[in-house]
Amino acid sequence: MTTAQRLQIVPSQFMIEHLPNAVFPEDDEWIALVRAPEGLTVIREAPPYAEVRRWLGLYAVEPHDLDATGMLAALVGPLSDAGIPVFVASTYHADLVLVPEHLIAEATAALKEAGHQVIDSA
Repeated sequence: MTTAQRLQIVPSQFMIEHLPNAVFPEDDEWIALVRAPEGLTVIREAPPYAEVRRWLGLYAVEPHDLDATGMLAALVGPLSDAGIPVFVASTYHADLVLVPEHLIAEATAALKEAGHQVIDSA
């Protein structure tokens, strides 16, 4: 099985929040939640008016089986080698790999060089 993937750039911009004393956000405007001993991590769409660090998402066009090995490593490895930080939220079908908005061109180039196809869906 190949780990080369067809990825799309998700059209939304995201922000990542850490809420140390929360078990659930006060609103329902979130994309993903992870509850851990140190608090709640929230991924949500970044409002256009918010002055926050913005992230863009890369998501596989075709889902992969839960038993498929190396799929996430095939994405984060080349990004790490290129010095690009990532934040990942995995779903049942694929992984949402977030990269800082200002590094999307470098991220796309690194993934393409590693054999992935990247589609800009914007």
